[in-house]
Amino acid sequence: MEFLQLAINGIALGAAYALVALGFVLILNATGAVNFAQGDLVAAGGFLAVALAGFLPVPGLLLLPLVVILMAGLGLAVSAAAYWPLRDRPPVAVFISTIALGIVIQNGLNGLFGAEPRAAPPLFSGGHLEFFGLVIARQSLAIMGVAALLIGGVQLLLKHTQLGRRLRATAQDREVAAALGVPVGAMVALTFALAAALAGVAGLLLANQFFITPTHGTDFIVKAYIAVVIGGWGRVGGALAGAMLVALFETVVAAWTDYAVATGLLYAALLTILVFRPQGLFGEAEGRRA
Repeated sequence: MEFLQLAINGIALGAAYALVALGFVLILNATGAVNFAQGDLVAAGGFLAVALAGFLPVPGLLLLPLVVILMAGLGLAVSAAAYWPLRDRPPVAVFISTIALGIVIQNGLNGLFGAEPRAAPPLFSGGHLEFFGLVIARQSLAIMGVAALLIGGVQLLLKHTQLGRRLRATAQDREVAAALGVPVGAMVALTFALAAALAGVAGLLLANQFFITPTHGTDFIVKAYIAVVIGGWGRVGGALAGAMLVALFETVVAAWTDYAVATGLLYAALLTILVFRPQGLFGEAEGRRA
């Protein structure tokens, strides 16, 4: 019973991490470069929810559309500042520019909100539900539900719409896509907006139960990076599975040992995968390593 309780908590945490990893992979596939500001966008989303709650004292679910819209706009700003001026340079240039932009976001959040942890409002009212002896927080169920809807929605967008086909064509080969009339620039910009919106939602979800600080972005991007490496570089499904694995280490394994030991075991698992299966558990999209 205790294992099930921990597993549910881990799945809820992993669902939020999966949103971060999904945005990370979308940009990686669309640009061929790593966006290391993705974690700081999670922190920005959390603080945006905190700020909005100060003006609109409503449940987080009602703030969610505003967070999505405003974070999508921030994603466009990130692409304009960190990607477009360097798009013809080697991928490492974008890698460095996104790190620099992440530091700017961190310091901006620190200046606006201070360094102390803050909490966003829950998606619904607080409290717990009991199922056959399991005590499950309503917020955990809400996190899993919202994350599942968003991830499913992104998958439907990519696989079953004309816009999704254009996004996938851009990710597969930008030159060929442009030759076929796909507006590659608009698709890349849209990818940044979508990834930032997903990061913002993750920030809102995480900032209620786990609080948020301006420097938390570094932790989030490291976890997203680990998830992508474990699952398979550039693989959406692999990144989602990797995010769940990271979260289960932080909950189930940490409860059986302690957090430091669980973190060490996670990195040991990561090193083992890199040695014996460097393409990740679910394979690797060629030519995406940056």
